[in-house]
Amino acid sequence: MSDFLDLFLSVWNEGVFGIDLNNVLIGIVILFIFVFFRSLFSKIIINRIKSLVKKSKNKIDDEVLEAFDGPLRFFPIVIGVYISTQYIDLNITLESFADNLNRSLITIQIFWLIYKLIDPLSFLAHRLGDVLTNDLIDWGVRILKFLIFVIGAAAVLELWGIKVGPILAGLGLLSVAVALGAQDLFKNLISGILILLEKRFQNGDWIKVENIVEGVVEKIGFRSTLIRRFDSSPVMVPNFNFAENAVTNFSNMKSRRIYWTIGLEYRTTHDQLRIIRDQIEEYISSSGDFVKSSEQPLFVRLEKFSDSSIDILIYCFATTTVWGEWLKIKEELALKIKSIVEENDAGFAFPSQSIYVEKNT
Repeated sequence: MSDFLDLFLSVWNEGVFGIDLNNVLIGIVILFIFVFFRSLFSKIIINRIKSLVKKSKNKIDDEVLEAFDGPLRFFPIVIGVYISTQYIDLNITLESFADNLNRSLITIQIFWLIYKLIDPLSFLAHRLGDVLTNDLIDWGVRILKFLIFVIGAAAVLELWGIKVGPILAGLGLLSVAVALGAQDLFKNLISGILILLEKRFQNGDWIKVENIVEGVVEKIGFRSTLIRRFDSSPVMVPNFNFAENAVTNFSNMKSRRIYWTIGLEYRTTHDQLRIIRDQIEEYISSSGDFVKSSEQPLFVRLEKFSDSSIDILIYCFATTTVWGEWLKIKEELALKIKSIVEENDAGFAFPSQSIYVEKNT
């Protein structure tokens, strides 16, 4: 038993890889102290700062604090690892490993801060909606985050002696092979970028893709765009369809057109036709539901003599672009036209034919 105790003390003093286990335990204790300090720091200091920031009316400080929340919680761990490795008397091999570890953690800390800083910057960029669309800003944020992640990972790998150049070269050859079999993917990607740059439509717009789909845009993705039809069914449309087909954006309309032809009976007199035409035009011109003739075309004219009717053309624009409101305005106009026709003792024509039978004597 005495020999076992001597052996145990010898191992304890010599430690592992020549490191005294007393120092190892103290280093571990130091690290746990900083882990505890991290928890205390997050509960007391960060939460206190959050409560103060929420009282301000400016949202940018909320975005910055929310972005830095993770890196700030990670910072005590970086300091704890550094102090622990500095306290322990390491040999040359382990000292080099500890140095790379500390450099890697600091590099991760820096790139994490930069990565999270993009979110509050994107919040500011979204205020430039008149210059850049929100979807284009979101795409740019994703690409920028990806580049920062790649650069940060490459920097960490270089610290450990892993050369990134040959890896990138291999990926380049692989990307060429993939590109040959993924032409549709790149075609959709380029089409999606053009959609955002040209501002053809945005999320929430009501569009119609000729011979494909009509509905409301919900999300513009890298490869496809999600459109919700009016029966609530979602449709994923590949982006190249927007370049190869006509796209009508109803949400960009300034006003909605009403284009009718009203047929009156042939028994309607000259004076009746003129009075009916003038009263309809007067109603449209005086109503606030229609665009004035100085801004958009407004016509109420006798158009032609059809087979069974005298046709009056009604061409005007409603001030609203909301479909439901437009239908209501059309309804009121139809009721008013019927009332005007009836008040003037005229009638609407309908398709009819007259048959004349000759009587042979």
